[in-house]
Formats: sequence, structure tokens, C-alpha cells
Amino acid sequence: MKKQLIYRLLLIASVPMLLASCFAAKEYERPQELIDETYYRTDAIKQDSTNMAVVSWKELFSDPTLQSYIETGLENNIDIRVAVQQILAAEAYFKQGKAGYFPTLDATAQLTHQELSSNSQFGGLFSSLDQYELSGSLSWEADIWGKIRSNKRAYGAQYLQTVEAHKAVKTQLVAMIASSYYQLLALDEQLRVTEETIETRSSSLETTKALKEAGNVTEVGVKQTEAQLYTAQALRIDLLNQIRLLENSFSILLAQQPGAITRGSLREQRIETPLKTGVPSQLLSNRPDVRASEFALINAFELTNVARSSFYPSLTLSATGGLQALQLDQLFDTNSLFATLIGGLTQPIFNRRAIKTQYEVAQAQQEQARLQFKQALLTASQEVSDALYTYQASTEKLEVKRNEFESYNTATEYSEELLNNGLANYLEVLTARENALNSSLDLIDTRLTQLQSVVDLYEALGGGWQ
Repeated sequence: MKKQLIYRLLLIASVPMLLASCFAAKEYERPQELIDETYYRTDAIKQDSTNMAVVSWKELFSDPTLQSYIETGLENNIDIRVAVQQILAAEAYFKQGKAGYFPTLDATAQLTHQELSSNSQFGGLFSSLDQYELSGSLSWEADIWGKIRSNKRAYGAQYLQTVEAHKAVKTQLVAMIASSYYQLLALDEQLRVTEETIETRSSSLETTKALKEAGNVTEVGVKQTEAQLYTAQALRIDLLNQIRLLENSFSILLAQQPGAITRGSLREQRIETPLKTGVPSQLLSNRPDVRASEFALINAFELTNVARSSFYPSLTLSATGGLQALQLDQLFDTNSLFATLIGGLTQPIFNRRAIKTQYEVAQAQQEQARLQFKQALLTASQEVSDALYTYQASTEKLEVKRNEFESYNTATEYSEELLNNGLANYLEVLTARENALNSSLDLIDTRLTQLQSVVDLYEALGGGWQ
């Protein structure tokens, strides 16, 4: 009798096993056409197999003060710590997915008391009935169509996506700290130039007043010089305000209370790492947000497999066994033993379109994930190209701006000397001074843009998390 039962269960299980090869879950394949479309516009820098993204931020940013801030930020930043918790949550789901192959086991201790009606079937024999039970239930589903395997892979992809998201946060944080640090240095340099200008214009105002008394200039010239001094003083106030606000933002990046930020100078900054982009396909191995986007696609692909498998029958085996008795003192008697074994094959037939809707939604979400993966690749390529061209343009512009400043500075010196000798108009002097100040500030901005483009390129290539 037991052998016949086993044969029947094996027969039930064999039918879906034979069909499994036809309907098994599909294997994920990377959409190669998206990779082939990825390219850089890198006319200025030759592509090769090396990549500056693999360089540690400790090597790229040589300023020891900046290095200490990056270390502090990576250790304390709130976004980094949130990303770690997201990894732990995804890891828990991944462990659950791996446990999907195992059966479920439940234990039950139960006391049932019934008060019977006198007109019921057993009411004439018993007025009440007590039943004691200790039992265990075991249930297991065969992974015929790869549903459990696909669920496991989906959870695995979700876990890896959070790992890459954590790396992406680190990359962004390193870039934000370096960028903010360089902005502070640029503001310091502009503040230094502005304060020197205030001193110079204060002296020039005294000179202009003396020239007015000598009859060489009018009161208009005095007021114009005075207005230029006020303009420089107002600029100093704006720069101090920008510095304070940026210091506060910088402190938040470090997860610290807003306060003053110790730093070096713009002139000391040197980046010696060669700017090499590698080949476009390296974005898939170096850039965390692109990798996270692909893992999101894998997750959606596997969930589509899960939804597809719901159309097919499921094979479940369940068993229940334990002790059952009407008297407590008889519960642990051998005659109280009972067992039930059930093998079932369930085929969905009509469920108000729920399975088909689930499958169609999964397909749409998979296509959405594929498009987002493509968008991530295109955006990464654009950011690399933008950073390269910005670096090239700022490097060329830096030399031009140096020459411009030298010319304006020399023109200012000559025009002031001519004015003191009564050979120049005070308007020429005012214009030369204003041009010299603006050119000096632009020169600092250009140097900042050059440093910022290096930071942007490093981030665009996926550097910073190593």
C-alpha cells in the first residue's frame, strides 16, 4: 500500500518534470547593443586600456588637508551610513531568497474543547469533548519552472544593486568634498585679491583728492574713485558670506556641526595623475551607478521569470504528523500517533486575470529597467565627454586669462602714472582698474574650473569608491 502511494506521488511529479525543459526560466543576457552604442567624444585625449578611475583618491588629491576631510566624510557622512543600512536590508532578503529551496516546518500544540448539542450526532453520547494534540507540519514546493531560482537571483541582484549604490554614494561624496574644498580655496583667493584692491583703492582715493586740490581732476573723478572703493568693499562682504555658507555645507558633508574649515591655498593645488579615460566598456566595471542600473535590470528580468512561472502548475508535497488523544494521560501513547501525507499538483485556471496582469506589469517594468540602463550608459558617456572638453578648454583659457590680467595690470600702472603727471584722463584709470580686478577674479574662476573638471572626470569614470 505504501509502495503504491509512493509510485503515485512520483507519477504526479514526473509530468511537470518532463515539461520543465520547455518552460524553464530564461537566462539573463546583457543587452550588448546598448554597450556597443556607448562612446566618448575624446578628441583631445587618446583612449587606451588604462583608466584614471582605478587610481585611489589618496593619490589623485595630494593635499593632506583635503585627504583628511575625505576620510572623515567617508566615515561619518549620513548618506553613506543610510546606504549601509540599505545593504543590510537587501542582504536579509537575499538570505530569504536562498532559503526558498527548503521546506517550511511548523509545530503546533493544541487543546480543543467542544460543548455538544444534545440533538447533534454525538450529543447523546457526550455533553462535552476535549482533544489534545501535538503535531508538526512540513510543506515543500518543487522548483519545476525555476520560480524559486528566479526569486533567489532577483534578490541577489537587488542586494548587489544596493552594494553598487553604496559605492556610488562614496564616489559622489568624494567628488562633492573635493569640489567644495576647491571652491573654498578659490573664494579665499578672490577675497585676498579684493582686500588688496580695497587697500589700493583707498590709497588711490587719497591720491585723487590731492589731484583735485591741485586742479588736475574734478570732484567727479573723486566720486568715481570713491564708488569703486565701495564696489570692492561690497564684493568683500559677498565673498565672506559665500565662504561662510559654503563652510556650513562642507561641515554637513562631514556630518559635523557648521563651523570654520581649515584649508590650504589655491596656488598649492597640484594634480599629477594623467587624465586617461580607458575604453567606454570600462564604465560597466568602474562606474557604480551604471552597474547598479544593470542589476536593477537583472532584478526585473528575474521577476518576469517568476511571473511567467505562475501560469504553470505547481507541485507541492506536505506532511503532518504527531500525537492526538482525548485524554491528556494518553497523549504520549503509541496509539495516539497519526500522520498525513499529501502530494498535489495545482494548475491556475481562472483567477480574475491576476496572473496575466502580474506578468504584463513585470514585462513593462523589465523594459523600463532596460531603458533606464541605457539612459545611465548614455549619461555616463556624456559626463565623461563634458569633463574632458571642459578640462581642455579651461587649460587653454587659463593661459589666455593670465596674459589678459598681465595686460590689464600693466595698463593700470601706466594709466595711474600718466594721471599723476596730468597726461591721462581719470576715466581711463577707472576703467583700467575695474578691468584688472575683473580679470583677476576671472583668472581664479578659470583655475577653479580646471580643478573642478578633473574632479568631474574622476567621478564620471567611476573613481572614488576604491
